Amino acid sequence: MLRTLGAGAAAASLLILAGVASPASAQASRFGDVPPDGKITINVATVNGSGCRPGSAAVAVAPDNTAFTVTYSEYLAQAGKDSRPTDSRKNCQIALNVQVPQGFTYAIARADYRGYAQLAPGAIGLQQAGYYFQGSAQTDRKSHRFTGPYDANWQSSDETGIDALVYAPCGEKRYFNINTELRVDAKGADPKLTSFMAMDSTDGSINTKYHFSWKQCPKP
Repeated sequence: MLRTLGAGAAAASLLILAGVASPASAQASRFGDVPPDGKITINVATVNGSGCRPGSAAVAVAPDNTAFTVTYSEYLAQAGKDSRPTDSRKNCQIALNVQVPQGFTYAIARADYRGYAQLAPGAIGLQQAGYYFQGSAQTDRKSHRFTGPYDANWQSSDETGIDALVYAPCGEKRYFNINTELRVDAKGADPKLTSFMAMDSTDGSINTKYHFSWKQCPKP
């Protein structure tokens, strides 16, 4: 599936910050160079996984090139009462075709995840993610564990040190892959209760931020 979406769609869901907001100079020192002025185009090349069936994920680019938004319409794992074994693990892998202005490249510096969980006493929720460019090894998957009783919004962050950033190869077209997963284990909880973990906010929209570090490519 290949989809190109407008920059104004679904502004309140999964937000991916590309380097610099305002002021540009302050953010640039943290996330690399100032974002390029040229247009950035992001297409969803493929979507695979039980948490994001085809048609349930969309992407929109912010007009100022500081962010792009990925919206999911379903992403929830649950276990316990009235749940099937396959409900306890949900995953989503999205391959994005990111086209940036000539002379620039980017890396993932930090990812901030947010959602809602209702975990019975004894239940465990797990959120993890990894990122990689097509043809490259996947980054180490970073995991975050939540234990019941829990009935509230949850939030987690993955951060990569400046020396460990992996940039897209300059001058090459590589898909950027985001691989996320939610799990719920209710074996230690009351079987009459249902526990779930969703990657969404209280209003039902996904809310995750991926902070990019921009860098200018060497001149040929």
